[in-house]
Amino acid sequence: MTASILVLGAGELGLAVLRQLARLAAPQNVPVTVLLRPATLNSLDPAKQQEITELRALGIELLAGDLANGSEAELATVFANYHTVISCIGFAAGPGTQRKLTHAVIAGSVKRYVPWQFGVDYDVIGRGSAQDLWDEQLDVRDLLRDQQGTQWVIVSTGMFTSFLFEPSFGVVDLAQNTVRALGDWDTAVTVTTPEDIGLLTARILFSEPPIVNRVVYTAGDTLTYGELAETVDAQLGLTLKRERWSVTYLEAELAAAPEDNLLKYRVAFAQGHGVAWDPAVTFNAQQQIAVTSVAQWIEQNLKAPATTR
Repeated sequence: MTASILVLGAGELGLAVLRQLARLAAPQNVPVTVLLRPATLNSLDPAKQQEITELRALGIELLAGDLANGSEAELATVFANYHTVISCIGFAAGPGTQRKLTHAVIAGSVKRYVPWQFGVDYDVIGRGSAQDLWDEQLDVRDLLRDQQGTQWVIVSTGMFTSFLFEPSFGVVDLAQNTVRALGDWDTAVTVTTPEDIGLLTARILFSEPPIVNRVVYTAGDTLTYGELAETVDAQLGLTLKRERWSVTYLEAELAAAPEDNLLKYRVAFAQGHGVAWDPAVTFNAQQQIAVTSVAQWIEQNLKAPATTR
């Protein structure tokens, strides 16, 4: 079997990974396939149709499949046809999905697996964090570390850069002319854009000698919430108000609404464990690959609201 690659999903991150994989795989005649839901393949939505057209133009094969409803055995049969499987199916797929996919990869004797671990350092955070979804990520790591048949690569990226600026997350709230610290102003967070994650994941997969059975770190930026506030001010020519959301305050908010997923994330990031690392340890720094800083992301994506000028 040739060193074929199967990517699960083509959302924001999946598309970024596929674009970069196609660029690196084509010269080496490595076939790349993406597994999509039948509803996506048959969608009449113009945006979906445009994505399908782009994928075909990149030379990526399209495969229909149902990761949510397919059994572990059914998925193992599909995965067995590929050398490398990369999961770009995140938490939205529902609890238990990450474990099911990992079991299916191992059962299908896939040679190499990149699970959906594009986030924080779950080993440092440990079990029982405010974000209960993260315990399943540790289950996946245990499953992979407890076997020898499938090599694995985990890519730890920190938060998606854009999430810092998501109005619902509440950290950078331009509508309220406010920047909020999760925990404290010296609490740090690591972020990487999906585009950079796509580039770096592809480069990691094609590294020589191969990277196997390792956690690899990336970082577009690592900064404290104080530095974030200063960066937003400087880039947008503003003086935003500062508001600190202490761990105690956020834990009380979560206690009042224990099923609120955003509140779980706020508490977990406010605690500051395993959510930030030195950029010097990252693959992009060691390979001298240019990535997008928070200041550059702001310059490319944000404008100061007219009312705050």
